[in-house]
Amino acid sequence: MSETAADVFKDLQRAAGVILFTVTVVDREAGLARRCYSSHPVAYPVTGTKPIGSDGWSTQVLERGETFVANDTPGFAIYFSDHELINSLGCASAMNIPVVVDGTVVGTVNLLDVAGHFTPARVAELEALVRSETPRLRKAFSEFRLQR
Repeated sequence: MSETAADVFKDLQRAAGVILFTVTVVDREAGLARRCYSSHPVAYPVTGTKPIGSDGWSTQVLERGETFVANDTPGFAIYFSDHELINSLGCASAMNIPVVVDGTVVGTVNLLDVAGHFTPARVAELEALVRSETPRLRKAFSEFRLQR
C-alpha cells in the first residue's frame, strides 16, 4: 500500500504532540500559502490560504528558511491576524518550521501550543524531525498539488 499525504502529515502531528498542527504548501506563482493539512479542520480548513506577505515573518521563514518561534501571543500577534482564534483553541505559542528542498522553501510545518512550550531543546528536536521527514513531505506536497 502506498503512503498518502495524509499519512505523512498525521505521523508528523503525532510525533510533534502539539495542540494545533497545520502544514502549508508555498505557491509562489499565486502568492499564497495553501493549507494542506490541519489538526483542527473546522477552525483551519484544508481549503484555507494565506497571502504571502512581505513582513518580518515572511522574510525569516519563507525567504531565509529560518524557523520562527514565539512563546507568547504578543510574539506572534503582530504577524498572525487570527491570533484570537489561535488563543481560543488554547494556544499561546507558535513555531513555524520551513520545509526546504534544494535551497527553496516549499512549505511550512506550523505548530501551536500553550505559552512557553517551545523551549530551545524542543525547537531543536522539532526542527530535526522536519528535516528528517523532508523527503516524505516533498512527496506529500506533490500529491497535494496534483489533487488541487
